[in-house]
Amino acid sequence: MQIPKRIASAVINALKGGVVPRVGLGYIAVGRTDEINALLHDVSVAEEGGAFFRFIVGSYGSGKSFLLQTMRQHVMDRGFAAADADLSPERRLCGTKGQGLACYRELMRSLSVKTKPDGGALSLILEKWIDSVRTEVVSDGLDPDSTEFDGTVKRRIYEKINALQDMVHGFDFSAVINAYYRGFRDGNDELRNNAERWLRGEYSIKAEAKQDLGVNVIISDDNWYDYIKLMSSFLVNAGYKGLVIMIDELVNIMKIPNAVSRQNNYEKMLMMYNDVMQGKASRLGIIMGSTPQCMEDPRRGIFSYDALKSRLERGRFATDDTFDMLAPIIRLNPLTYEELTVLAEKLTEVHAVLYDYEPKITDEDRISFIKAEFGRVGASTNITPRELIRDYIELMNIALQHPEKTFSELLGGDEFVVRDEPSDGGDGFEDFLI
Repeated sequence: MQIPKRIASAVINALKGGVVPRVGLGYIAVGRTDEINALLHDVSVAEEGGAFFRFIVGSYGSGKSFLLQTMRQHVMDRGFAAADADLSPERRLCGTKGQGLACYRELMRSLSVKTKPDGGALSLILEKWIDSVRTEVVSDGLDPDSTEFDGTVKRRIYEKINALQDMVHGFDFSAVINAYYRGFRDGNDELRNNAERWLRGEYSIKAEAKQDLGVNVIISDDNWYDYIKLMSSFLVNAGYKGLVIMIDELVNIMKIPNAVSRQNNYEKMLMMYNDVMQGKASRLGIIMGSTPQCMEDPRRGIFSYDALKSRLERGRFATDDTFDMLAPIIRLNPLTYEELTVLAEKLTEVHAVLYDYEPKITDEDRISFIKAEFGRVGASTNITPRELIRDYIELMNIALQHPEKTFSELLGGDEFVVRDEPSDGGDGFEDFLI
């Protein structure tokens, strides 16, 4: 495997810590082909001017965050901008203490494009947009050194900005974009920085925004989703295909103790869902990650809000074996034993690159490890890829530090008792081993 040691380190350290790495996912990705293809179909619809809204539902450690990060890379490769945020007690879809605005700020902080995949791409996008307008004017035959050049660029920018003014809050958004251009043109870094601050949602007082930028509104808990749509349209103007946002850890909404606040968040979710599904948004994708309990709990979960339940619950004909990948909810099935073996093989190669050694773990060793993991009581239904990856990395670390021991000897410890048969009496290992 040809992988830079820096990326190998990021992958191994993140996975050992139980989190999804932000880089290097392509080196270890296995399975989820059906899910990715379904989401990429949605992305194709957004490329044509449509929009989509999907929920990824899986238990803790099942790989939903990994799938979200994989899609993040896919959409950037397709020319979209991507932004992601994890909900928390401080970040929600809406709130009375700025929690909704905090979610927007996190999305803008993580805004990424292919040439800047680690977040913080807003400045790059704005500068690329201005450069693209200047290039258009040059391609029309106007010399950059001519006296008419700046005036022509200014008019072209006004024409592009005016297209946004028909959208909700579009006038003020356009005014801020125009302020950024003036700062760029005049070398006024303070004006440019103020415009970026406003676009990132960092103004908390309207009077301050009025003084700095001449606009009477600021991005807030109530209106941040409108600015997500405006940002999507602006990105198209700047040469990108659109915007895909990914919001994970919806379980933090279910954990809100106040029933009214919880319902307000579900109402905001419903508004966003309706807006996208009714075609009121363009070039925008929204993917949210949830656990089964958060989705289906009748008292506190998403299905406790009847308007969402009636839109999202599974129909009469779908089953666990014949599920609908085109439905709003994609439920993650466990990875197969074959996929887990391939995953272990890839992790072995990444680990070997990181620590500069020749891997001696064989396919038979990896199969024995997976059989040992699933041989534990209850593992056939409860074990997740996160736990398996953590244990396997730990086992590789121990094997590296104790070269005198064989892999079989390490598996013989208390934590890795290999059973003749899985605890449920029929987990399919015999077929897998054959």
